[in-house]
Amino acid sequence: MALKRMDNVGIVVEDLAAAIDFFRELGLELEGQATIEGEWAGRVTGLGDQRVEIAMMRTPDGHSRLELSRFLTPLVVADHRNAPVNALGYLRVMFAVDDIDATLERLFKRGAQLVGEVVQYKDAYRLCYIRGPEGLLIGLAQELS
Repeated sequence: MALKRMDNVGIVVEDLAAAIDFFRELGLELEGQATIEGEWAGRVTGLGDQRVEIAMMRTPDGHSRLELSRFLTPLVVADHRNAPVNALGYLRVMFAVDDIDATLERLFKRGAQLVGEVVQYKDAYRLCYIRGPEGLLIGLAQELS
């Protein structure tokens, strides 16, 4: 069997509404929200009985999704949001944008902070990392033509 696609990337947050607003400002669309609970869900995650509010965000092209989750039970047990770029494990999600400067201007109004600086890689890309809601690390890339 062949791999069909990557379905989504999941991010756990404390303030689901603020995260939805931030990613909407970035350009993602809210596809849906739900509360996932019960023993069946815990069998998938290995967490037992759980209750989680989720929001599925979709990129404008419809090909990629970001699942934002706020755990009500069980409580969150670890916090990796302020890990540096060279930390082990899943770290950041990268988005392609049309205009990195305009995107940053919008996101700064939502509390985003530049991690380093906006840099140009050859004649191909302008790139940067920002800290978004709750310190989440997000990459932005503008393709140069």
